[in-house]
Amino acid sequence: MLLTTGQAAQELGCAITTFRRLVHAGLLPGLSRRGVRVMVPLNVVQALGQRQHALLDRLDAQEIAVLRVDAAKPVQEPDRDWIGFAASLTHDDLLAALRGWWRCDPAGIAAGRVLPVTLSGYVVAILTGLDRWQRNDDGRHAFPDARLAGYVTDLAAPQTTITAETDDDRQLAELLLGARLASHSGGAIAYVPTHTAD
Repeated sequence: MLLTTGQAAQELGCAITTFRRLVHAGLLPGLSRRGVRVMVPLNVVQALGQRQHALLDRLDAQEIAVLRVDAAKPVQEPDRDWIGFAASLTHDDLLAALRGWWRCDPAGIAAGRVLPVTLSGYVVAILTGLDRWQRNDDGRHAFPDARLAGYVTDLAAPQTTITAETDDDRQLAELLLGARLASHSGGAIAYVPTHTAD
């Protein structure tokens, strides 16, 4: 059975624009077209609805930052060609697209040791290596040493690509990738308690 994007969004209880970000990012398998309509297999929508919530209580930090992104869009910047997330981007393009610049508390991000990247409330990539940051003239920050520990190429299964070079980074990627992670913010960075503090 196939659903329209509107029906799929209704099934998941989210806005249609939220669901369409997943489509545009190339994270959903088995899509087809009927004229101008994108059709989504029901089993893919059901799989999204069954994704577990991120197990944040397994993290050492009391709070972590979350980078909330949109589907990748081309940009004309000296250090990157894209901003946002797409499953089709190469490792290097994806890392460049995700490592900054944002208005944020850089020390708070560094203290969390991990920066989950979410698109439409699902963790689609993991950044680590956040100990050093830069600030530009607009008061935005970037993390030049950030590492891409892993990313999702199919959110329904999910299928992940682990690129971590250390055991700690690998464990963080395996713990969080593909999970649901709700966050609320007026900007790109949100801060989420892990509930490890008493």
